[in-house]
Amino acid sequence: MNHQLLKNKRGIIFGALNENSIAWKVAERAYEEGASIVLTNTPIALRAGEINKLSEKTNSKIIPADATSIEDLKTLFTEAQNQLNGKIDFVLHSIGMSPNIRKERAYSDLDYNFLNKTLDISAISFHKMLQVAYQQDAIAENGSILALTYIAAQRSYEGYSDMANAKAMLESICRSFGMLYGEKNGVRINTISQSPTKTTAGQGIGGFDLFFDFADKMSPLGNASADECADYCIMMFSDYTRKVTMQNLYHDGGYSTTGMSQKLIEQYQKSVK
Repeated sequence: MNHQLLKNKRGIIFGALNENSIAWKVAERAYEEGASIVLTNTPIALRAGEINKLSEKTNSKIIPADATSIEDLKTLFTEAQNQLNGKIDFVLHSIGMSPNIRKERAYSDLDYNFLNKTLDISAISFHKMLQVAYQQDAIAENGSILALTYIAAQRSYEGYSDMANAKAMLESICRSFGMLYGEKNGVRINTISQSPTKTTAGQGIGGFDLFFDFADKMSPLGNASADECADYCIMMFSDYTRKVTMQNLYHDGGYSTTGMSQKLIEQYQKSVK
């Protein structure tokens, strides 16, 4: 559906890698809803991904930037405003990576250099992005900024390791900067806690397929897909949510507030017989 919810709005999408990426889906939907966008990712990720295809589809410019680099972010926001002919109305932070998980390090045996990288890439990059935009006054009045998170920020999930710590920090940054940016010019900052989603990053977590099935059976509405997450992001970027800020918004089919579903009870009963 196309309602032109983002007509004449300008946005920056961090983290689109391939067609499975939530950021990719958000870029497609933003373009369909009338927005002009800039795509950005690290130079290495751009070489490994398929982002040129997305750029052509959305008529958008690609500006390489390492989100952990202040200098890269300064250049990105400056060039994006020049490219889009004005201040930025919305930003999506869809970035996360844990070297400890990739190297299969147990949480009780973390490599702390890896942990620092996890925190810098997955959480502190959000603060750096917001700080640069704030200091440059790059976000338009009543703009909207989103970051993607996961319920492991509040609950313990084996296998999610130090990414859980990073997501908790990400959500805290949202609240702290949300106060500053809201008072400055009405900019709202929120995080979306998404269902397990079959993205490249998600499927890198050990036991992902089993947990995906578990969450789907637990959730009254089932898991939210990447396409559905994109729709939710569009709503949050639109003017219909201008008083929603500093919130962690669960987009998980009801998983976060469900104790136990009948589907899982029946499955458990079968397994113990």
